[in-house]
Amino acid sequence: MITLRQLRYLSALARTRHFGHAATECAVTQPALSMQVRELERELGVELIERRSGDIALTETGLEVAQRAERILTATRDLVDFARHRDLLMGNLRLGIIPTLAPYILPRVLPRLQRDYPKLRLDVRETQTRTLLEELSGGSLDVVMLALPVEGSDLETLALFDDAFLLAVPAGDKLRGRVDVEDVDQRRLILLEEGHCLRDQALAFCAAPRRDAAASLGATSLTTVMQMVANGYGVTLVPEVAAETEVRDERVRLLRFAVPEPSRAIGLAWRRTSPRRRDFEAIGDVVRRAVGAAPAKARRAK
Repeated sequence: MITLRQLRYLSALARTRHFGHAATECAVTQPALSMQVRELERELGVELIERRSGDIALTETGLEVAQRAERILTATRDLVDFARHRDLLMGNLRLGIIPTLAPYILPRVLPRLQRDYPKLRLDVRETQTRTLLEELSGGSLDVVMLALPVEGSDLETLALFDDAFLLAVPAGDKLRGRVDVEDVDQRRLILLEEGHCLRDQALAFCAAPRRDAAASLGATSLTTVMQMVANGYGVTLVPEVAAETEVRDERVRLLRFAVPEPSRAIGLAWRRTSPRRRDFEAIGDVVRRAVGAAPAKARRAK
C-alpha cells in the first residue's frame, strides 16, 4: 500500500532534487528516504527518479506523481486541521504576509491576537507574493495577507481594507498640494526591486513605463527607498499604512493624490479546501479593528 510517508518523501525530493537535502527536510536518514522512494516505485510499477552521478531528476511520470502527491498531502493537512481546530483560533496557524505589510500591520495585530486568542500559536512567514501563493497552494502556509486580487480558482479571499498611496518627495520639491498621477515624473520614480507587488502597482498607476524610466536600485525595503528620497535622489509611492513608520524624516514630505486616490486592496487568501474559514475571518476582524483603532497617519501629507 502507498503511504503518506512515501508521498511526503517524494514531495521533498521533487523540491530539493537531492537525497541528502530531502532527508534532512524530512528528519530521516538518507538510506531510509531512498528505501521508501524505491518501495513507492515498486508499488506503482514505474520509475519515478532518474538517479545520476551527483544529482537526480524526476521522470515525466515522477513529476506528475509528485504533483498529485502534493495535492494529497495538502488535503491530508486540511483534514487534520478540521479534526484539531474545532474551536476558534487555537493550535498552530501559519500566516504568510508580504514585506510591505508585515512591519506595519503585525505590531498592531499580534498583541490583539495574543490577548483575544491565547491558545493560538502563530507562525509568521514574510516574503514576496509569488512565493507566498506557491507555499499556500503547497500546504506549508494556512493563510496569507497580501494585496488583492490574486489569481487561482483554488483560492478563497476576504477583503480587509483599502490602503491609499501617497507620494513621498524631498522636502524642497516644487510639487505642492494634491497631485495628479500624471505629475509623477517616472525618471525620478524610485521603486523596490522586481518581484515586489508594490513595484508593479506603482508602475500600473503611473503611466506606461519606459525602459529607462523608473529606478529600482535593487532595494528590498521601503526604508531603503525612503532614504533615497530623503537624500534627494527621487520620489516614490508609499502605502498609507506604512507612512507613520517610514516617514519620520523632516527631509521628506508626503503629498496626497487627487480624488480618486490610487490605492491597493489588502486582504486574506486561503485554500478553498481549508476547513478553517472561521479562523481566517476572525483574524480578518482583528486586522480591521487594529487598523481602524490606529490608522496610519500621513503626518506631513498636504
